[in-house]
Amino acid sequence: MRRLPPILLPALALPLIAWAPLPDFWITQLNYIGLYSLTCLGLVLLTGVGGLTSFGQAAFVGIGAYTTAWLTLNTGLSPWLTLFIGLALTGIAALVVGGITLRMSGHYLPLATIAWGLSLYYLMGNLDALGKYNGLLGLRSLSVGAFNIGQGRAFFLLTWVLLLAGVWALLNLLDSRPGRAIRALRNGSQMAEAMGISTLRYKVTIFVIAALFASLAGWLLAHFQRTVNPSAFGLKMGIEYLFMTVVGGVGHVWGAVVGAALVKLLDDYLQVALPALIGTSGSYEVIVFGVALVLVLKYLPDGLWSMVVRWLPRRPRAVDWQQANPLPARSRPAAGESVLEVDRIRKQFGGLVAVNDISFEIQAGQIVGLIGPNGAGKSTTFNLITGVLAKTAGTVRFRGEDISALPSRAISRKGMARTFQHVKMIPDMTVLENVALGTHTRGSNGVAGAMLRLNRAEERRLLQEAQRQLERIGMGDYLHELAGNLAMGPQRLMEIARALCSDPALLLLDEPAAGLRHKEKQALAQVLRQLQGEGMSILLVEHDMDLVMDVCDQLVVMEFGTLLTRGTPAEVQQNPAVRAAYLGTEH
Repeated sequence: MRRLPPILLPALALPLIAWAPLPDFWITQLNYIGLYSLTCLGLVLLTGVGGLTSFGQAAFVGIGAYTTAWLTLNTGLSPWLTLFIGLALTGIAALVVGGITLRMSGHYLPLATIAWGLSLYYLMGNLDALGKYNGLLGLRSLSVGAFNIGQGRAFFLLTWVLLLAGVWALLNLLDSRPGRAIRALRNGSQMAEAMGISTLRYKVTIFVIAALFASLAGWLLAHFQRTVNPSAFGLKMGIEYLFMTVVGGVGHVWGAVVGAALVKLLDDYLQVALPALIGTSGSYEVIVFGVALVLVLKYLPDGLWSMVVRWLPRRPRAVDWQQANPLPARSRPAAGESVLEVDRIRKQFGGLVAVNDISFEIQAGQIVGLIGPNGAGKSTTFNLITGVLAKTAGTVRFRGEDISALPSRAISRKGMARTFQHVKMIPDMTVLENVALGTHTRGSNGVAGAMLRLNRAEERRLLQEAQRQLERIGMGDYLHELAGNLAMGPQRLMEIARALCSDPALLLLDEPAAGLRHKEKQALAQVLRQLQGEGMSILLVEHDMDLVMDVCDQLVVMEFGTLLTRGTPAEVQQNPAVRAAYLGTEH
């Protein structure tokens, strides 16, 4: 049975609400809730999903509002045309601002959004052409031909149709190749870049999308209120939009609507009730909202909608990709071909030489172990090869091509995949979705196609590949399990499946047996032998000597950042220097 889209029920309810015998006061309230929800939708994508905190969304609302106000009053252009002009100006402004500020991280990013939000606010309030702080008056309401949309029920229908279209588009986006890349941003850039994802590009993209949602809300707000002034676009409103989103559920698309509705209705009620209760006038609702925000962050950090999600039964997605065409395979290196050549690579951190002129080679079909005591420089060498760290000197060639200067995402696209010493995943995504992140470089559909649901054929192919790799390593029963619910062993296998999804010629595993029980290590060894039997080349960094000696063809031994020796496991075991440095000496 085909599942109905989750947007269908509220869409069918709109005409019933519009012509229900509701007082005009409640229609006006619903109009404001719809306008605020549009702006909050952008913040769900930007802050809740992408992990980028912004206090400047109100400024983008102002750009959309002032653009249509000035153009309709001074040029006589149709408001419908000014919508697209406002979106274009907002997009350009967001590209410029985002390209500069999104390179920042930590507390610098929200501080930067406050700075440019205030700058745009004071710019709007000091330009004579925009009426300074008095703003622009006398706008006409929206109309279609002779029909005047006005500020009532017809405007409600327009606003909420646009809002539900935005919800539908965001839900489509998050359930797609670019959506998975966006959801990976919250966990930092290292894992995402290793999957071939350009994190800065996606950060700027969601920043622009959030700004466009805000600009659309500003266009509607201008023609709803028929006046525009800077007070609606200052830092206070920027904070309020973020407050609405957090209260409703910053990580949930429907949380934007819930938060906007709750804050708007509660704000109106408190403005009347609190002065009557206290006996004096004042903005006491701000105090209540401040306390409420602290309580929500303390006891319900995922917002109100997260409670609804817990009550709703979790339904696994329908498997509709069984008949999809397989993804094209990458060309394989011939037997005996050199897959990786590491030539005298060096890494210095100031005066500390962490890796000192290390050289080795991996041929097609080999499993090579990189071993050594703690602090030997194994993980640093691993990161130099995969482009996570820049090399001080030396050369790395992959299948004959010099990749020494390439970033990790470019190296991933060449056909080199890796796992991490500490498992990096997205806990609230399913195992299937986490593994499908590895297919990112094998897809091409972008954000616009995903939002309009034009990417479904490619999505089926990507998900089919993710399922195939999970079944390949014996995890076919975990498709719809949340990744955060897995034990350590299955998590490590899931990372291997994710790496295999990129169809690599070389697989780099960073301590895959760490934290595993004996049976899980045996299962891992079986997976590695299976991959080798299928022609996979593997570089293994590992402390478990039983596993290393069992599966590796060649070993590279490091000590204090230098190369101690190379050879077969038997040769290394008999080497006195290795026994002294790593395996221990005999009495």
